Amino acid sequence: MQQYVVLQVILREKMWGAGSGNLPSLEKAINDQAAKGYRLHTITTASSGSKGVIGGGDRIQATMVFERVG
Repeated sequence: MQQYVVLQVILREKMWGAGSGNLPSLEKAINDQAAKGYRLHTITTASSGSKGVIGGGDRIQATMVFERVG
């Protein structure tokens, strides 16, 4: 079995208003790994603007490292 799993999730900020429109995808990734016996060890984020793109909004890339429990 793998000791660590690394996942990346892209969160897209809403064009109008504040907050991410897809936090459930981040929550699902964490819960899926927990169900497999992993716990979240580290999470880092990087953001990038998307100026000029139709639909707009910034993107946040969340990189998560999960560690096997037990």
